[in-house]
Amino acid sequence: MAARLPSWAWVTGLTVGATVAVAALAVQADHGPRPAAAVTRPSPSASASAHVSTAPHSPASPALPDGSGEGRRIVYSLGEKRLWLVDATGRATRTFTVWPGTVSPQPGRYSIIKRGRPVKGSDGVQIEHVMYFTVVSGVNIAFSNALDGSSPPPSDGKKLGGIRMRKQDGAALWAFGDQGTRVTVVT
Repeated sequence: MAARLPSWAWVTGLTVGATVAVAALAVQADHGPRPAAAVTRPSPSASASAHVSTAPHSPASPALPDGSGEGRRIVYSLGEKRLWLVDATGRATRTFTVWPGTVSPQPGRYSIIKRGRPVKGSDGVQIEHVMYFTVVSGVNIAFSNALDGSSPPPSDGKKLGGIRMRKQDGAALWAFGDQGTRVTVVT
């Protein structure tokens, strides 16, 4: 007579199988097309408050810079040392400060060309959520955050293209932007 498996073994097996199936579907969904909403323009009579963007960090977050493009994109302000994550309607859904490297991109329009695994940055710090979008004078320019959440140390004269952010902001940017996501750099 064959031995019967205890009920806890069946429940564990079914739970593991369901978890694997959900994880596989989540990965597929993350790489699928992103929904885009139609962009509507406010009428001239719309109040000025319709143009104010809000973000989860504080109600007094800086407004999205003028001339930063349209549609879903990442906006990086060199002067404000700040990023905005902008949805398809043109509304900033999140904004946060960053620590730029010593080499900066020129103002213009780019796109994420590669997303990378955790690596050691050129400054020797372990980084994650690495999103490359251009090269300047042979230096890769990329968004990232330190694995330990620290801000970058002084560069000691090195040419560094990493634009660092806090760990939670790096995770939010990683979830928002995929290869091909537009990046607008403004002054």
